Amino acid sequence: MARIGIDLHRRIGSVDRRIFGNFIEHLGRCIYGGIFEEGSSLSDPRGYRLDVLEAVRPLRVPVLRWPGGNFVSGYHWLDGVGPVDARPRRSELAWYAEESNRFGTNEFIEYCRRIGAEPYICVNMGTGSMDEAQAWVEYCNGTGNTSWANLRRQHGHPEPHGVRYWGLGNEMYGGWQIGSLSAEDYVKKARTFALVMKRTDPTIELIGCGHNGWSDWDAIVLEGLAPIVDYHSIHLYTGQPDHYANVFQSHQAERAVRICSALIEQVRLTQRIAHPIHIAFDEWNVWYRTRSHEDRVGGVEERYNLSDALAVATYLNGFIRNCRTVRLANFAQLVNAIAPIFTSATGLFRQTIYHPLRLYAEHTLSTALDVQVDGPTYDLPADREQDVIGRVHHVADLGPFSLLDASATWDPATGQLTLAVVNRDRERSHLATIDLGGATVTGGLLVSDVTGPDVGAVNSFERPDVVCVQERRREVGGATLDYDFPAHSLSVLRMQVR
Repeated sequence: MARIGIDLHRRIGSVDRRIFGNFIEHLGRCIYGGIFEEGSSLSDPRGYRLDVLEAVRPLRVPVLRWPGGNFVSGYHWLDGVGPVDARPRRSELAWYAEESNRFGTNEFIEYCRRIGAEPYICVNMGTGSMDEAQAWVEYCNGTGNTSWANLRRQHGHPEPHGVRYWGLGNEMYGGWQIGSLSAEDYVKKARTFALVMKRTDPTIELIGCGHNGWSDWDAIVLEGLAPIVDYHSIHLYTGQPDHYANVFQSHQAERAVRICSALIEQVRLTQRIAHPIHIAFDEWNVWYRTRSHEDRVGGVEERYNLSDALAVATYLNGFIRNCRTVRLANFAQLVNAIAPIFTSATGLFRQTIYHPLRLYAEHTLSTALDVQVDGPTYDLPADREQDVIGRVHHVADLGPFSLLDASATWDPATGQLTLAVVNRDRERSHLATIDLGGATVTGGLLVSDVTGPDVGAVNSFERPDVVCVQERRREVGGATLDYDFPAHSLSVLRMQVR
């Protein structure tokens, strides 16, 4: 029998709810035909899809990143403001498409307000200029009698938008990025952008463009930008057709965080930087099926199975375990493009990955606890990790892996405790004793299980609930309790303790 040990006195730190952020990009049908579809019977008069809004709100998105992504390096924000019918239609070179510009800055801000999210804007450091970035900050946040603030007012927004988070470019290290740069040249350019943006609004928080957390790019950029940034970003996509490689690759995110955290600590020490620098894990997901050129042109509409949902839950457990450093994260993306919500002209369904995203956002509490798991393990042979996504994500050396992966969060004010356990075993359930370290359960156990017939199970328009959430209540009490975690499942257990 496995054992899961929880001690209310072993506290890792405070969980920042911004780790449940999301991301929308002008990619395929993420925006047009996703969150925004003018003329549809499912949309309101402004063009926002009401059924999508209803599906997004339970995800409780705290921060929404936009407009990219690769798209931003060729995007000029002035194309997307002012009278909609007067906006220019442009060639879109990042994703081999055309951009109507009918969804721009003010439409994005309105969408954030509708879902209760703070806006996070990434500026164009590819074809864009520092003057353009400065003007964007002033347009959004300016309060004075200046041309850019007045232009916003002319566009029907007398009050400033108050955009707090600004990203200094997207993946500028990559040859696929329009205007890509060496790390040294990026630092020089980013410092000029940051100067004018912060002088325009000193209250904004800047996110430096990181890579995977462990590269030379990360070290050079942190060394150069640490005095002026509040966050250093990490982007990571994992995924494999083999179930065990798929779910265990999510631990690569924790390796990235550990290495990047050490780089941050080193540069803060050597440069005597007083302000904190946190990690913004602002693109992450399982993505390996739709990475060809044809798939990218087609909008990277990945179809997710139960194995992918368990990998997503493992990512989230890792962010909770590393809550001292990871203070902001953005799942990529929200609708249709590698997304939890999939639409058609007549409706939508929730992909398998929707369920862990909703459950963690809904039930994660304020304080992360150090969970000890003793149970069956699995060794991942190195040859099972074929590099199908074009990037090396070998994690076999991190093993052996516990088949049960767990995180626990607690609210000291109310005594509520949430335990999230991913059983990555493809075939077997695992009975575990949950030891609360002297605390006792009062009032029973509320359980939400995400599972399906097998790890390859997918949802669809025809069968939207093959993988779903099964909720039940169980009467338990005392300082220990036994729970049988189903094979290939995520279980979120909520209880009152004292």
